[in-house]
This record gives sequence, C-alpha cells and structure tokens, in this order.
Amino acid sequence: MKKIVRIGGGSSGYTLLRSLKAHPVEITAVVNMFDSGGSTGVLRDEFGILPPGDVRRALAALADGEHSEILRSLFNFRFKENGSVSGHSFGNLFLTALTAIYGSDIEAIRKASEVLHVKGRVLPVSLDMSHIHAILEDGTEIVGETNIDIPKHDGSKRIARVFLEPAAVGFTEALEAVRDADVVLIGPGDLYTSLIPNLLVKGMPEALKESKAKKAVVCNLMTKWGETHGFTATDMVKELLAYSGLDRFDVAICNTEPVSEKLIQAYEEHKQFPMTFDESLNQYVSRVIAGEFVSEADIARHDTDALAKVIVEM
Repeated sequence: MKKIVRIGGGSSGYTLLRSLKAHPVEITAVVNMFDSGGSTGVLRDEFGILPPGDVRRALAALADGEHSEILRSLFNFRFKENGSVSGHSFGNLFLTALTAIYGSDIEAIRKASEVLHVKGRVLPVSLDMSHIHAILEDGTEIVGETNIDIPKHDGSKRIARVFLEPAAVGFTEALEAVRDADVVLIGPGDLYTSLIPNLLVKGMPEALKESKAKKAVVCNLMTKWGETHGFTATDMVKELLAYSGLDRFDVAICNTEPVSEKLIQAYEEHKQFPMTFDESLNQYVSRVIAGEFVSEADIARHDTDALAKVIVEM
C-alpha cells in the first residue's frame, strides 16, 4: 500500500485522518507535541507528561474495528460538570494513566493504539518537552501555544518568527516515516501553533529534503486572528516553505467554492475571513489543485472525503 504521512495537529487533521482511513493506504499521523492550553496544558504541567491533546485526536480518528465508534466517542468525551476532572477529556486522562503505568509517553501511545485497533500509526513529532515562542513584527515575544492561539495582544500584528525553547529533537520513528513516505501532507491547521512547530524539531527539514515523497499542502479555508490575519494561501505556503527547508512544494490543494454569506458573517465576528489564493501561488508549488473542498454546517470545514480522494489519487 502507498504510504501517506500527515504532519500537524488540530481538529481539521482529525476529520481528514478519518476520511483517509477509508482508503487502502498506510497512514502515519505525525502530531504536534507543543500544546499548552486547556486539559492538555493542565495535565502537562501537573504530571510532566507530553501534551496528549493532538495524540488523542489522531488515535480517535484512526480507531478501527468492531467497537471503534464507541471508543471514539469515549476518547473524545469531555467532562463538563464542576469537579476535579471538569474540562478534561477522557482520552487525555487515559493517556496520562497509561504513561504512569508504562513509564513513557511513547509506550502509552502504543498501548492506546492497541486498545483502539488503530489503522495506521500515531507518532509524536518529538519526545522533548518544549514551548512555542513567537516574535511579532514589532519585536514583542509571545510564549506558549495557548497565548499565540488565543491572543491577548493585537492579533493584526504579523508573526515574524517562531521557535522552540528549549530546542526539540525529532522522534526517530517520525523522521523515518517521512523519509519512507509516498506522500507527505502538511495541513490544514493553525499555521504557527499546529503546523510549523513540527518543522522546527531538529531533523525534520533534513527528512523532508531526503524523502522522495510528493510534498503537499492543504491550504486553510479561513484566516485566523493572531496567526494568519490578512493571509492568502500564498502567504501560508511561503511560511511553511521557510521553515521546511524545501525550495517548493509539489502540490497545494485550495478550495474555490465560496463560503456562504451567513457563515462569513459569523466568522467576521471573530475577525476571521476566507483565505483566498491567486496565480502567485504557482511560484511556490509545482501544481495547484483547486476545487470544491468546503463542507458547511455551523462552521467552515473542509470536505475531507473530497480531499482524501484527491490525496490518494496523487
């Protein structure tokens, strides 16, 4: 089977992995390990474990077998009542317990993969504990994923540079998966908190260069206040290239279907707007695949079944 490696975290990656799972391909999810907010951040600080949030999402997405729907619902369940576990997801607590039992984060992921009958592999991009730092265009430094993701500063200011502190080394199995892939997929997801951090670990740019895989970017549907305000798809791809060590990507997948006016108005309240693209994107990718890749409900989300079909056909 052809090998597809998806690099990144976030809820967008969750739905895409679920759609890819329906195809006869070998999937590896290389996930971001530098979150610092919510349940993930609390467990990271209290127990000294690697952030479990993106690992949990990827495991739930790739869960297979007779009881996969039950296990997926269980893993994604979040306690809401007031109490000591309020705000925590069951999956995060499950991974925290497995880490304590087996003595390592990676062994916890392996055991959880067995329980969920995961189709494919879920690999952390790094086993090192680190935080994302962002330097804004005015020189202001923002520390921590959650402070970048939910800005307390002026979100219209562009991010000039991001880095990890302390430096993190890429997990060997994750780097090997990239080198051995037929397709390496980056995106969709929050640019500076879900995607680029994976490119910052030592060894990842080299692995991407050495890999004979087609390197593809799925461009985001909407901009994000504090990260990609005012961005076009070209801006997103240029930033990914700058940290990837690559000269250009083989493919960029972009949505051309208009988002409904009702949804646009809802997003404008959060200072988010459709991410457009133009011919300048061709300077940074060998091929642009444009099409109808949006699926609307209460939120703007990619039609991941259509995306998966295009990705597999690559």
